[in-house]
This record gives sequence, C-alpha cells and structure tokens, in this order.
Amino acid sequence: MEPRLDAPFPLWMIFPVLFVAIYLTHFSLLRLPYYWDEAGYYIPAAWDFFRTGSLIPTSTLTNAHPPLPSIYLALWWKASGFAPAVTRQAVVLVAALALLAIWRLVLRLCGNGLIAFTTVTLTALYPIWFAQSTLAHADIFAAACTLWGLVYSLPDTNRRPLIAAAWFSAAALCKETAILIPLTLATLALWQALRNSATRKTLLQEAAWLLTPILPLSAWYAYHYSRTGFLFGNPEFLRYNAQANLTPLRFLAALAHRLLHLTAHMNLFVPILLACAALLLPPRSNTDGVPYPALSTSIRNRILILLAANAALFSLLGGALLCRYLLPVYPLVLFLAITAIYRRVRWWAALALLSAAAFIAGLFINPPYGFAPEDNLAYARMIRLHQAAIRRIQAQYLDSTVLSAWPATDELSKPELGYVKAPFAVFPIEDFSSPQIARAAASPESYSTALVFSTKIDPPPLITLGPLSHQLDEQYFGLHHDLSPEAIARQLHGTLVWQQDDHQGQWAAIIRFQRQYEAKIGDRQKTNIADIAQRD
Repeated sequence: MEPRLDAPFPLWMIFPVLFVAIYLTHFSLLRLPYYWDEAGYYIPAAWDFFRTGSLIPTSTLTNAHPPLPSIYLALWWKASGFAPAVTRQAVVLVAALALLAIWRLVLRLCGNGLIAFTTVTLTALYPIWFAQSTLAHADIFAAACTLWGLVYSLPDTNRRPLIAAAWFSAAALCKETAILIPLTLATLALWQALRNSATRKTLLQEAAWLLTPILPLSAWYAYHYSRTGFLFGNPEFLRYNAQANLTPLRFLAALAHRLLHLTAHMNLFVPILLACAALLLPPRSNTDGVPYPALSTSIRNRILILLAANAALFSLLGGALLCRYLLPVYPLVLFLAITAIYRRVRWWAALALLSAAAFIAGLFINPPYGFAPEDNLAYARMIRLHQAAIRRIQAQYLDSTVLSAWPATDELSKPELGYVKAPFAVFPIEDFSSPQIARAAASPESYSTALVFSTKIDPPPLITLGPLSHQLDEQYFGLHHDLSPEAIARQLHGTLVWQQDDHQGQWAAIIRFQRQYEAKIGDRQKTNIADIAQRD
C-alpha cells in the first residue's frame, strides 16, 4: 500500500523538532540556578528523594504534593548528575511532550493541521508557558499529562477513557489539583448519561474510568498521613492555600483575577480580541464555495466548562494567584481563538503572526501592573540580580550573617540550589516592607550584612481595577510594598555598598553595618590588651 501524501506527520517525527525548538529558544536559561518555588519546595523535595529515597521531604516542610516530579527528576540526576542544567533539560523534555499533546489534541478536535501548528506555536511562545518550560514546578508536569488525557477524552468520537484515565492519574500524581479536569469530564459524562438512554451504558463506563484517578491520589494521601500525621500537608500550608480562602468576598476577588488571567494577562488579550472581532464576520468559504465548518458545539461547550471549572477552583485554592496553575487550559483558550479567526478571516495567518509578536514582546516587556516574575522572563533577570549580589557577598563579606528574605535566605544557606558553595548564616524576615524592616532594626546584633531585593514587581499601575481591588489584594493576596534600598539602609543605620537593577522594576542591593565592624575591632583590641597584660 502506498503512503498517503496528505497523512499527518507521525508523532515520533514531530517530538524531536519540538524538543530542539524549546531547547534552542531556552538555551540561555538552562544553567540558571533554582528560582522561587523551585528553591522553596520542588528541588528540596526531589533532592531528599535522590539522597535518601524518602517520598516525604525532610529538608523543607512537606506540602503533601504528590511525588511523581521528584521521582522523575531524581532519575535524571542519577543518570546525568545533580545540576540545574540537567534539571532544566529534563523539564524541556516534559514541555515538548506537552506541546506534542496539543498538536495531537487539536488534530483530533478539528482535523486541521494549520490550526494545530498555530495553536502549538502560540502556546510555546505565550510568556507564561515559555517561562515554565524550563522551571521545575509541578505544574508543567501535570499540564503535560493532563493534555494527553484530554487527547483521549475531549473529542466527540473515538474517546478512549482507559488511556485517558492513565494519563489523568499520572497528572494527579504530579499535582493534586490536576484531578479537577477528569472529575469535570466525568460529571459531564454522567449528565449526558442521564439525558441519553441510547448511549447511557457507554457514558457511565466512561465516567467510571474518569473517576479512577481519585484512587492513586487517595493512596498517596493515605501514605502521607501515615508518615506525617497530616493529610494535606503541614497546617500552615493548608491554612494559607485553602482554609483562609473560604470567604465569598475573597472568592469573588480571586475570580476577577482568574478571568483576567484567562483572557488578557501577558498580552493574551490580543488573540482574544481578534477572535471576538472575527465572530462579527460571516464564515469564509473554500474554493468550492463551501463555508468552513464550525467547531463542534459539544466540544466548544466542554472546553468552556473546563475553563470555568479551573477559574472557579483556583479562585478557592492557592494563597497566591499564580498563573502557572492554569497552565493546562491556556492551549484550550488559544485553540478557541484560532479556530474562530481561521474560520472567518481570510488573512488569518497575519493575525496569528500579530498574536505571536505580542507574546514575544510580553516575554521581555513587563505589563503596566504588578505580576509574578515567573510569568515572563523577569524571573531570569531576578535570578541574575541575586547571583550578582551573592557573588559580591562571597567575595567581600564571607564571614557575614546576612539579613534577607525568602527566597534569598534559602539561596544563601542551601548550596544545592546553585548560588553558593558553602552556606551562610542568615537572619530571615518576611519581606522588605516597613513593618518587617522595623522588626529587623530591633535586633541589630543579629546580622552584619543585608541582601535586600524587590520581592514583587510593583510598578505604578497604568491599568488598575480601582482602590477596592487594591485593598482586597492587600487583605487576601499578600500585596505589600517594599521600601527602597536607601530607605532600608537609613532605617537599619547601615551603608548601601552595592546596588543593581534590571531597569524594569526589579533591584537588589547590599547593605553593611559599621556597628559590626566597631564591635569586632573593639573585641580584638580588648583581646590584644589582655594578651599583653598576661605576658607582662
């Protein structure tokens, strides 16, 4: 049998192309040391498993996150050595697997290779996805497994719930919140079974399979409880990420942010507005005069329900409104936008290029409002600022006890994170707001150097939701304002000896304290006098 000339490329040919493309576009990021939640939880958890075989982390507080990312990273370290570059290459492999799932999913949903290529490309370039493609957060692992689960559970026909359940189980063992999507799809299958007696048996079987990811996740929690006495992680983690969030006002405030994250954040508004404008136009026709087919109503509705479910869940869970929690659904948003543009606009490719240009700009240019550095390449600039400051401290103030805030306190005290060769003693505070600096000023004898930095990107907003939103952000989402390095030095009665910024709102600085010098000189003088007296 002769091969079909119009057959889609096999996945084994596409995967290496995706991997090489991600590797090359992220090449300058592959050797960066670990960042933020990587340093705070995921790398220490994997490091503990790598060294001791323990699925429960011991060098950091356990958050009850499932262990699959730790196992995966430890296997890579076993094969190639423990180094940030090895970790980031391992994550690139997972990101390529996720993009391959998007390619396969779009082909199964609409059968159009151009839409599949465009969706994959825009997803890869979207700043949030691009930034997460080398960061060892559980979200990219869960997103890859979830998207493969959707390949076998989202289309109208030829669904394979057994394979989907296996992928969704893996996703839940990467991150517990990934259980939402199979539970949502199972609920939809049960609802359809009640309404359609002809396919009821098939739909009930599908729902049963989609509920099975609960079993391995429950087994993990039972194991975690048996070893720690905590079902969902340490009490402070549970309070911050769940119990403190269960108020109607907090939910509504978070939901407003989540809707913006799904429609506008990091220049996502460009393809969304283009798609909305395209919907005002009639469908275009092919060369035979036949209108281009619309996306299946059932598929569109299922996607919209998944988006709504994710927006609702992550308005309830998670103390911080991190956009990476929504990583599996951003490709679905882009797919809906591209299908609308493709069907109705003749020059659709030009609009896709405009969206790509907006995403590339978003990688380097910060939006005119506060955001998490990990939403674009600001995180890399932050890492490099911290590296420069810590190199200066190692070169000139090696015997210091360093006042700082997380994550720099971990960067200074844990050599495995890639910033220092030997640990420093640290004096930790929560941030560099006025109350925390006042607390530090009350213990001047506890530190001899300070490493201060911008803990948030907080420019004067050109776009704001008003003073009420600002108050809610302060009350519920940890919004605070860091003092300037000069103000911190004044309040702590220190000398600003080094400062650097990235010209987009991030900075780091080193402060030294003369009182420490004087105390040490005085101690040495007293010792010398005592030695002389003893000799005489």
